[in-house]
Amino acid sequence: MSVTVNKPRAIAPLAILVEKLENILKTAKNTENIELVAQIEEAYQFASALEPYLTEVSSQESPALTHLATKTAQEDWTRLFQEGKTPFELEQEMLSGHIEGQMLQIFVKMLNAKNVLEIGMFTGYSALAMAEALPEDGQVIACEVDEYVAKFAQDCFSHSPHGNKITVKVAPALHTMAQLAQEDKNFDLVFIDANKKEYQDYFNLLLDKNLVSSGAIIVVDNTLYQGQVYLPESERTENGEAINQFNHMVAHDERVQQVLLPLRDGLTVMRVN
Repeated sequence: MSVTVNKPRAIAPLAILVEKLENILKTAKNTENIELVAQIEEAYQFASALEPYLTEVSSQESPALTHLATKTAQEDWTRLFQEGKTPFELEQEMLSGHIEGQMLQIFVKMLNAKNVLEIGMFTGYSALAMAEALPEDGQVIACEVDEYVAKFAQDCFSHSPHGNKITVKVAPALHTMAQLAQEDKNFDLVFIDANKKEYQDYFNLLLDKNLVSSGAIIVVDNTLYQGQVYLPESERTENGEAINQFNHMVAHDERVQQVLLPLRDGLTVMRVN
Protein backbone atom coordinates (compact mmCIF):
# COMPACT_ATOMS: atom_id res chain seq x y z
CA MET A 1 0.00 0.00 0.00
CA SER A 2 1.44 3.37 -1.01
CA VAL A 3 1.67 6.21 1.49
CA THR A 4 0.89 9.75 0.42
CA VAL A 5 3.52 12.37 1.27
CA ASN A 6 2.19 15.87 0.70
CA LYS A 7 4.27 18.38 -1.24
CA PRO A 8 5.29 21.21 1.12
CA ARG A 9 4.26 24.77 0.36
CA ALA A 10 7.12 27.05 -0.62
CA ILE A 11 7.75 29.44 2.29
CA ALA A 12 11.51 29.98 2.35
CA PRO A 13 12.76 32.75 0.02
CA LEU A 14 14.83 30.33 -2.06
CA ALA A 15 11.91 27.91 -2.45
CA ILE A 16 9.62 30.78 -3.46
CA LEU A 17 12.21 31.96 -5.99
CA VAL A 18 12.50 28.46 -7.46
CA GLU A 19 8.71 28.22 -7.76
CA LYS A 20 8.50 31.61 -9.50
CA LEU A 21 11.30 30.72 -11.92
CA GLU A 22 9.58 27.42 -12.70
CA ASN A 23 6.35 29.26 -13.57
CA ILE A 24 8.23 31.82 -15.67
CA LEU A 25 10.03 29.03 -17.50
CA LYS A 26 6.74 27.29 -18.35
CA THR A 27 5.43 30.56 -19.80
CA ALA A 28 8.63 31.30 -21.71
CA LYS A 29 8.57 27.88 -23.39
CA ASN A 30 5.40 28.97 -25.19
CA THR A 31 7.37 31.72 -26.94
CA GLU A 32 9.78 31.45 -29.84
CA ASN A 33 12.59 33.23 -27.99
CA ILE A 34 14.97 30.28 -27.59
CA GLU A 35 17.72 32.41 -26.04
CA LEU A 36 15.37 33.77 -23.35
CA VAL A 37 14.15 30.27 -22.51
CA ALA A 38 17.74 29.05 -22.17
CA GLN A 39 18.64 31.91 -19.82
CA ILE A 40 15.59 31.34 -17.61
CA GLU A 41 16.21 27.59 -17.55
CA GLU A 42 19.81 28.22 -16.46
CA ALA A 43 18.63 30.51 -13.65
CA TYR A 44 16.04 27.93 -12.56
CA GLN A 45 18.61 25.12 -12.44
CA PHE A 46 21.05 27.36 -10.57
CA ALA A 47 18.48 28.05 -7.85
CA SER A 48 16.69 24.68 -7.67
CA ALA A 49 19.83 22.54 -7.33
CA LEU A 50 21.17 24.35 -4.25
CA GLU A 51 19.05 22.85 -1.46
CA PRO A 52 19.34 19.23 -2.69
CA TYR A 53 23.12 19.71 -2.82
CA LEU A 54 23.21 21.04 0.75
CA THR A 55 21.33 17.93 1.86
CA GLU A 56 23.67 15.65 -0.10
CA VAL A 57 26.90 16.98 1.45
CA SER A 58 25.68 17.54 5.02
CA SER A 59 25.77 14.88 7.74
CA GLN A 60 22.77 12.61 7.44
CA GLU A 61 19.94 12.62 9.94
CA SER A 62 19.27 9.70 12.28
CA PRO A 63 16.60 7.08 11.49
CA ALA A 64 14.47 8.52 14.32
CA LEU A 65 14.56 11.98 12.73
CA THR A 66 13.74 10.52 9.32
CA HIS A 67 10.76 8.71 10.86
CA LEU A 68 9.55 11.92 12.50
CA ALA A 69 9.89 13.97 9.29
CA THR A 70 8.09 11.31 7.22
CA LYS A 71 5.27 10.98 9.72
CA THR A 72 4.85 14.77 9.76
CA ALA A 73 4.67 14.87 5.95
CA GLN A 74 2.04 12.11 5.89
CA GLU A 75 -0.29 13.87 8.36
CA ASP A 76 -3.30 15.69 6.91
CA TRP A 77 -2.92 18.94 8.87
CA THR A 78 -5.69 20.73 6.96
CA ARG A 79 -8.23 18.05 7.86
CA LEU A 80 -7.15 18.07 11.51
CA PHE A 81 -7.71 21.83 11.69
CA GLN A 82 -11.10 21.56 9.99
CA GLU A 83 -12.15 18.84 12.45
CA GLY A 84 -11.05 20.97 15.40
CA LYS A 85 -8.37 18.53 16.55
CA THR A 86 -5.77 21.29 16.45
CA PRO A 87 -6.61 24.98 17.00
CA PHE A 88 -4.02 26.16 14.47
CA GLU A 89 -3.60 25.89 10.70
CA LEU A 90 -0.45 23.79 10.64
CA GLU A 91 1.60 22.48 7.73
CA GLN A 92 4.55 20.16 7.25
CA GLU A 93 6.82 23.01 6.15
CA MET A 94 6.83 24.21 9.78
CA LEU A 95 9.24 21.34 10.46
CA SER A 96 12.82 22.55 11.04
CA GLY A 97 14.22 19.83 8.82
CA HIS A 98 17.52 18.17 8.02
CA ILE A 99 19.93 21.09 7.44
CA GLU A 100 18.64 23.17 10.32
CA GLY A 101 18.66 20.12 12.58
CA GLN A 102 22.31 19.43 11.79
CA MET A 103 23.22 23.04 12.54
CA LEU A 104 21.44 22.90 15.89
CA GLN A 105 23.29 19.70 16.75
CA ILE A 106 26.61 21.40 15.99
CA PHE A 107 25.68 24.34 18.23
CA VAL A 108 24.89 21.95 21.08
CA LYS A 109 28.25 20.24 20.71
CA MET A 110 30.24 23.47 20.26
CA LEU A 111 28.75 24.86 23.47
CA ASN A 112 29.05 21.59 25.38
CA ALA A 113 25.45 22.42 26.22
CA LYS A 114 23.51 20.54 28.87
CA ASN A 115 20.39 22.69 29.20
CA VAL A 116 18.40 23.64 26.11
CA LEU A 117 15.13 25.57 25.83
CA GLU A 118 12.93 25.30 22.76
CA ILE A 119 10.17 27.87 22.34
CA GLY A 120 7.71 26.33 19.88
CA MET A 121 8.16 22.62 19.17
CA PHE A 122 5.64 21.59 16.45
CA THR A 123 6.18 17.85 15.84
CA GLY A 124 9.53 17.82 17.59
CA TYR A 125 12.19 17.58 14.86
CA SER A 126 14.46 20.27 16.28
CA ALA A 127 13.90 19.12 19.87
CA LEU A 128 14.94 15.58 19.01
CA ALA A 129 17.88 16.77 16.90
CA MET A 130 19.25 18.77 19.83
CA ALA A 131 18.54 15.94 22.29
CA GLU A 132 20.62 13.58 20.14
CA ALA A 133 23.62 15.89 20.56
CA LEU A 134 23.26 16.32 24.32
CA PRO A 135 25.14 14.23 26.89
CA GLU A 136 23.17 11.61 28.80
CA ASP A 137 22.43 14.06 31.62
CA GLY A 138 21.40 16.86 29.23
CA GLN A 139 17.85 18.12 28.91
CA VAL A 140 15.65 19.88 26.37
CA ILE A 141 12.64 21.71 27.75
CA ALA A 142 10.23 22.21 24.86
CA CYS A 143 7.37 24.73 25.02
CA GLU A 144 4.33 23.84 22.91
CA VAL A 145 0.84 25.27 23.13
CA ASP A 146 -0.93 22.67 20.94
CA GLU A 147 -1.82 19.44 22.78
CA TYR A 148 -2.27 17.45 19.56
CA VAL A 149 1.21 18.16 18.17
CA ALA A 150 2.73 17.74 21.63
CA LYS A 151 1.39 14.17 21.78
CA PHE A 152 2.37 13.60 18.13
CA ALA A 153 5.94 14.63 18.99
CA GLN A 154 6.10 12.53 22.14
CA ASP A 155 4.97 9.47 20.19
CA CYS A 156 7.85 10.11 17.78
CA PHE A 157 10.33 10.61 20.64
CA SER A 158 9.51 7.10 21.85
CA HIS A 159 11.28 5.75 18.74
CA SER A 160 14.58 7.31 19.83
CA PRO A 161 16.93 6.41 22.70
CA HIS A 162 17.35 10.17 23.19
CA GLY A 163 13.64 10.93 23.59
CA ASN A 164 13.87 10.72 27.38
CA LYS A 165 16.03 13.86 27.39
CA ILE A 166 13.04 15.95 26.24
CA THR A 167 10.47 17.43 28.62
CA VAL A 168 7.42 18.93 26.90
CA LYS A 169 5.56 21.79 28.59
CA VAL A 170 2.08 22.19 27.07
CA ALA A 171 1.10 25.81 27.74
CA PRO A 172 1.59 29.27 26.20
CA ALA A 173 5.35 29.71 25.94
CA LEU A 174 5.45 33.00 27.85
CA HIS A 175 3.70 31.33 30.81
CA THR A 176 6.17 28.44 30.79
CA MET A 177 9.13 30.80 30.48
CA ALA A 178 7.93 32.89 33.44
CA GLN A 179 7.62 29.71 35.51
CA LEU A 180 11.13 28.59 34.49
CA ALA A 181 12.48 32.00 35.53
CA GLN A 182 10.86 31.61 38.96
CA GLU A 183 12.65 28.26 39.25
CA ASP A 184 15.98 30.03 38.44
CA LYS A 185 16.48 27.93 35.31
CA ASN A 186 19.34 28.92 33.03
CA PHE A 187 19.96 27.68 29.49
CA ASP A 188 23.06 27.27 27.34
CA LEU A 189 21.10 27.27 24.08
CA VAL A 190 17.64 28.57 23.19
CA PHE A 191 15.80 27.89 19.93
CA ILE A 192 12.84 30.17 19.12
CA ASP A 193 10.25 29.08 16.54
CA ALA A 194 6.80 29.97 17.85
CA ASN A 195 4.27 32.83 17.59
CA LYS A 196 5.97 35.42 15.39
CA LYS A 197 4.11 38.30 17.04
CA GLU A 198 5.61 37.31 20.39
CA TYR A 199 9.25 37.08 19.28
CA GLN A 200 10.16 40.37 20.97
CA ASP A 201 8.50 39.19 24.19
CA TYR A 202 10.39 35.88 24.15
CA PHE A 203 13.68 37.66 23.56
CA ASN A 204 13.21 40.24 26.28
CA LEU A 205 11.98 37.70 28.82
CA LEU A 206 15.03 35.52 28.20
CA LEU A 207 17.40 38.39 28.91
CA ASP A 208 15.43 40.32 31.53
CA LYS A 209 14.73 37.23 33.67
CA ASN A 210 18.24 35.77 33.37
CA LEU A 211 17.13 32.63 31.59
CA VAL A 212 20.37 32.99 29.59
CA SER A 213 23.80 34.19 30.70
CA SER A 214 26.86 35.59 28.94
CA GLY A 215 28.06 33.16 26.29
CA ALA A 216 24.68 31.51 25.75
CA ILE A 217 23.41 31.16 22.18
CA ILE A 218 19.92 32.12 21.03
CA VAL A 219 18.82 30.79 17.63
CA VAL A 220 15.70 32.27 16.04
CA ASP A 221 13.89 30.71 13.07
CA ASN A 222 11.90 32.35 10.24
CA THR A 223 13.68 35.71 10.49
CA LEU A 224 13.45 36.25 6.72
CA TYR A 225 9.76 35.28 6.81
CA GLN A 226 9.12 34.36 3.17
CA GLY A 227 11.23 37.33 2.07
CA GLN A 228 8.62 39.76 3.37
CA VAL A 229 11.08 41.50 5.70
CA TYR A 230 13.10 42.92 2.81
CA LEU A 231 10.24 43.42 0.35
CA PRO A 232 8.17 46.63 0.29
CA GLU A 233 6.14 47.18 3.47
CA SER A 234 2.90 46.94 1.50
CA GLU A 235 3.67 43.26 0.78
CA ARG A 236 4.08 42.25 4.44
CA THR A 237 1.54 40.32 6.46
CA GLU A 238 1.16 40.97 10.19
CA ASN A 239 3.65 38.21 10.90
CA GLY A 240 6.05 39.57 8.31
CA GLU A 241 5.95 43.02 9.88
CA ALA A 242 6.34 41.53 13.37
CA ILE A 243 9.50 39.72 12.27
CA ASN A 244 10.82 42.86 10.56
CA GLN A 245 10.37 44.83 13.79
CA PHE A 246 11.98 42.02 15.79
CA ASN A 247 15.01 41.96 13.48
CA HIS A 248 15.55 45.70 13.84
CA MET A 249 15.06 45.58 17.60
CA VAL A 250 17.73 42.88 17.94
CA ALA A 251 20.07 44.78 15.63
CA HIS A 252 20.08 47.70 18.08
CA ASP A 253 20.26 45.66 21.29
CA GLU A 254 23.78 45.76 22.73
CA ARG A 255 23.12 42.77 24.98
CA VAL A 256 23.70 40.40 22.05
CA GLN A 257 25.87 39.95 18.98
CA GLN A 258 23.90 38.53 16.07
CA VAL A 259 24.02 37.43 12.46
CA LEU A 260 21.08 36.59 10.19
CA LEU A 261 21.84 33.60 7.98
CA PRO A 262 19.87 32.96 4.74
CA LEU A 263 19.23 29.35 5.71
CA ARG A 264 15.75 28.14 4.72
CA ASP A 265 13.36 30.87 5.95
CA GLY A 266 16.10 32.81 7.74
CA LEU A 267 17.99 31.84 10.90
CA THR A 268 19.32 34.44 13.31
CA VAL A 269 22.12 33.31 15.60
CA MET A 270 22.85 35.45 18.67
CA ARG A 271 25.49 35.27 21.37
CA VAL A 272 24.62 36.86 24.70
CA ASN A 273 27.31 39.40 25.66
